[in-house]
Amino acid sequence: MRPEILYPLFADINTLKGVGERTHKLLANLVNGDKIVNLLWHLPSNIIDRTYSPRLNNVIAGRICTIAVKVVEHIPPKTSKQPYRVIVEDETDQLTLIFFKVYAQSITKALPIGSTRVISGKPESFNGQLQMPHPDYIVRPEEIAKVLGMETVYPLTAGITNKMMGKYMQQVLAKLPNFSEWLDDKFLVQQKWRSFNDAIIKIHNPKCLTDLDISSAERTRLAYDELLANQLALALVRKKIKKQKGRILCGNGELRKKTLDKLPFNLTQAQQNVLEEIYNDQGQPYRMLRLLQGDVGSGKTIVALLSMLNAVECNSQAAIMAPTEILAKQHMETVKPLCEDIGVKVALLTGKTKTKERKEIIDKLQNGDIDILIGTHALFQEGVIFKDLAFVVVDEQHRFGVHQRLALSEKGNMADILVMTATPIPRTLVLTAYGDMEYSKIDQVPEGRKPVDTRVLPLTKLNEVAEALKRKIETGTQAYWVCPLVEESEKSDLAAAEERFSSLQKIFGDKVGLVHGKMKEKDKDAVMERFKNGEIKLLVATTVIEVGVNVPQATIMIIEHAERFGLAQLHQLRGRIKRGFEASTCMLMYNYPLSETAKERLNIMRDSEDGFMIAEKDLELRGGGEILGTKQSGFINFKIANMEVHKNLLHIANQDAKLILEMDPKLETKRGQALRTLLYLFEKDDSIRNYRG
Repeated sequence: MRPEILYPLFADINTLKGVGERTHKLLANLVNGDKIVNLLWHLPSNIIDRTYSPRLNNVIAGRICTIAVKVVEHIPPKTSKQPYRVIVEDETDQLTLIFFKVYAQSITKALPIGSTRVISGKPESFNGQLQMPHPDYIVRPEEIAKVLGMETVYPLTAGITNKMMGKYMQQVLAKLPNFSEWLDDKFLVQQKWRSFNDAIIKIHNPKCLTDLDISSAERTRLAYDELLANQLALALVRKKIKKQKGRILCGNGELRKKTLDKLPFNLTQAQQNVLEEIYNDQGQPYRMLRLLQGDVGSGKTIVALLSMLNAVECNSQAAIMAPTEILAKQHMETVKPLCEDIGVKVALLTGKTKTKERKEIIDKLQNGDIDILIGTHALFQEGVIFKDLAFVVVDEQHRFGVHQRLALSEKGNMADILVMTATPIPRTLVLTAYGDMEYSKIDQVPEGRKPVDTRVLPLTKLNEVAEALKRKIETGTQAYWVCPLVEESEKSDLAAAEERFSSLQKIFGDKVGLVHGKMKEKDKDAVMERFKNGEIKLLVATTVIEVGVNVPQATIMIIEHAERFGLAQLHQLRGRIKRGFEASTCMLMYNYPLSETAKERLNIMRDSEDGFMIAEKDLELRGGGEILGTKQSGFINFKIANMEVHKNLLHIANQDAKLILEMDPKLETKRGQALRTLLYLFEKDDSIRNYRG
């Protein structure tokens, strides 16, 4: 249950004075939630300096000022198109206040003739006369302290003014409880940070622009609090998974030895290291949940197969789930021949499997006559019942959240899970989105695999490239031609692909094929099959080929408008021609003008094939907004922390969370109790509930 100390911050925003039904809705949309705490995380974007208080004869037009004046005269408009004017003065000069579309009654009430008022706003010069349209503030002289100073400016929405926001925020800050410190005392002194309350109050009451800086001490302190809550919550989930009763999978090694003997190559050291980590997990009496990252062609499938064979050696079943039918079939093509040779029974189940065949597979699965099942999401539908599923491999599924991962193995009897991806994931994303999982990576490619020759060329050389490609294809080479991601104002990427296909048909005739995302699965598969067996020599495609197309004999790739793609996506596409052991070439064709970021992306691609380095650069260039070529894609939307600026804090928080749970696994010490409050403050309730459950 949420600690009582937090009740005031988790009350509804309609409990704030001045928040009515209409305002409630607008405010909730603006601050992404209807609790008072959501306002706390709605940080200012600017400040207005209202301390400039000159005499009227010294006023600088265009500079906001706050002045005490006497009201001299009201000049109501003669027509509806004219403004209402009020003449005010001090002992040095006069100023005209201008009001459009307002009630005369409200102006006479606010500015009675003969009274002294303090006004604040931006004066301007019009026909040599000084005037101030719609002053921001009109108050009595005794209220000058409310205006004369720094005004905090917030991001707003129609219907919510900055004045309203300021009033709400002061009410929110007044509700701040007196929190016990959840950070380590020595660390706090070392960083020279204030308390949480002092930091959040200063951020909402900035005195100068540097107080709003994303790298200010106050903002850094709050960012660390949020990152620590994130890392501690994930560490608690990871601890819970480790406590979940699993099963010991420790086979006799016979099937694995036979498989390794039949392989035409030796495993790399990186593959051997990863297998050791997986076998170690499988040998524990707890549930395994591990993320395996490996670049295209690094040999993840063979690692997955050997891990599954460990389960089969224990008379259990294993399954591998892929996101698409093409990828599932590819796994089948790799795994089946190796398994048949050693007497292991494998089957493929997808949404396209015919009813009769499907029934046969399900019956065999239930009887234990299938050892390894390969397929798409169809594997986890109702009615697919395993006799004894002990090990599950999930391929290329970066969209699974923590809870889906926890639920996934329920199909089996306390099944272990290995999640694999060829998409390079930045270390920060591994820690924040996959922090509940153990982590392995294959950072080595098999011996003999040649690097890709990546070239960067302007689109003006398109005809020369097509001619050179024609000569290559005549020698038996196969190639991909990837059409661009299209900008919104233009035609669709499908139209671009169709147009390119038509123009290339004139050169290559029936040797060219086309695949795109709008095609029916069976039509797409048919074209891919013709490309794989060599009937089609050139495949024109949209980014549908980004994941999971395996044609080792295709060694050339041309990417049009490469400047429009993200780094991770370019890397994934280039991976399609790293499947074989032949030398391959990737042409990145760009259009002018080229932005600095696009230029840097293309240069990185030309100079490196290291997916892990590319992932980090991708994060650097894009920021946290778009990662892995899909919006957010599992990336945590932090309220305060910014991954570009606070990345180093994440690693400290990760180590801190580990240490906390080693020293105080149940969060029972004084600091442990304060950390529980921190978890609830950043709404990590689920992690605490899961941990207790």
